[in-house]
Amino acid sequence: MQNASANALVPREAARTAPMADIQKIAQHMARLNVAALPRNYELFHEAIIGLNPGLAQDIAALGPQPQQPMLDELGLKYRLVGHCGLAGETSRNEASRMLRDVAERLAEGLKHRNAFARACGTILKSVSGQDDQSLAAFLSEVDYLTASLSTVLAAEMEIGAKLQDDIKTLETLERGISAMQSAAIADRITGLPNRIALNRTIADLYEREEGAAGSALIMVDIDNFTGLNDKYGTQAGNKLLKKLAGLLQKSVKKNDFIARTEADEFALLFSNVGMQDAITIAERLRASVEDNLVFATSDKAGPGRLTISIGVALSTDAATPGQLQANVRVALLAAQSNPRLPVQAFGR
Repeated sequence: MQNASANALVPREAARTAPMADIQKIAQHMARLNVAALPRNYELFHEAIIGLNPGLAQDIAALGPQPQQPMLDELGLKYRLVGHCGLAGETSRNEASRMLRDVAERLAEGLKHRNAFARACGTILKSVSGQDDQSLAAFLSEVDYLTASLSTVLAAEMEIGAKLQDDIKTLETLERGISAMQSAAIADRITGLPNRIALNRTIADLYEREEGAAGSALIMVDIDNFTGLNDKYGTQAGNKLLKKLAGLLQKSVKKNDFIARTEADEFALLFSNVGMQDAITIAERLRASVEDNLVFATSDKAGPGRLTISIGVALSTDAATPGQLQANVRVALLAAQSNPRLPVQAFGR
């Protein structure tokens, strides 16, 4: 097995970016609708057009020929797109602030009613105590006035109570929405696996443990020529392959292990309590399992196609920080990609 050195760290721009035809298609469609060229808008239209999301596409069409940005943002929140997660928090904060202002105004109004009732009680009490010869009719009139004032106070307080209950329900809904958006921010929409953000957090947590990060192995899996497969068979077929690969990889991890889809054509697996030899054995088993089981129909008569992968392996004992561990596994992966005859490479070995 070749030594995966830092010299193997080269750019992979062609594999990292979406096909130019897709980007042009999205940009042209957004330009026709006069939609601002914001990253979250690209994500929205990519999901509708390239991601083949018919529900989202219909919702966008329903907005008319020149959809307003707030309407587009509402759709992004509705479909829980990652680029709109920040908007969920901002919207929730604004809504909570508005409700608090409304509550303060209603409480102030209720206090005014209470004070008015208290003043009325004091006035009538003085009137009754100072007039021994007050008629029954006059007394009953003052009682009626107090009753009406009390009814006003009670009605205002009941209204405040009912509105507070509604506000509590609204806040609970906002909290659930934020929680859902936070979950969406760390999940891959196509495979349902955690994404790179989740991987970064998991590795960071690993290095923050008191016992340290020793004993863990990070394995990076890359689909060979995934961009070519998408170009030839279409994005929908590519997504199906991603889901199948995700399912196959999930069967290879234990309860305490971790798997994520980190990029369009990459997956990461973090194994605990394994050494380098065990990690290489796992990687070889993964490669063989994928190449033996993941076949797909082609549009020509050349027979079924087979998915092949390249794998990089790195140990936490060889890295002092989370960033260094990911850099090491990237070096190993790029070494594997550069030598198809040795598709599994380990950093420093």
